[in-house]
Amino acid sequence: MSKAVLITGGNLGSVAENLEAAREAISREVGVVERCSSVLESEAWGFEAEERFLNQVLVVATALPPEQLLERCLQIERQLGRVRRPGPRYGSRTMDIDLLFYDNRVVDSDRLTIPHPRIAERDFVLAPLEEVLPDYVHPVLKKTIRQLRRELLQAANPPGADGMKN
Repeated sequence: MSKAVLITGGNLGSVAENLEAAREAISREVGVVERCSSVLESEAWGFEAEERFLNQVLVVATALPPEQLLERCLQIERQLGRVRRPGPRYGSRTMDIDLLFYDNRVVDSDRLTIPHPRIAERDFVLAPLEEVLPDYVHPVLKKTIRQLRRELLQAANPPGADGMKN
């Protein structure tokens, strides 16, 4: 069995219920959910939205290869009301399921990039990821999740940014 790390999230509809439904569907259709982070509430990333997002990281033992896992996640999104439309990349949604890691594999195809290319830019990903896999080493960046989060938080609030001397 391979280990896949997924993040589920959304900001439309019954978001907490959708997160639970996604977790249950992943358990039925993808594999054994071995670990779950707590649910994190966050602002939208990459666009403006009135509704805040809820996100949760899941560590899943799966027999599905990465491409099939992606397709199954897209099916679950659709089952939970996700409609993908042409236009802006980022927007409000009932459910989004991203594949963050798959074992220590690096995949770069037209359809799939693993590890997810924007992990290190997003605290709404790193915070719950740090909760469940703090010492996991990113296979491309060669840093632990804890290190990546610390660097992101330091970049967002550099020493002296508050006007105080260090």
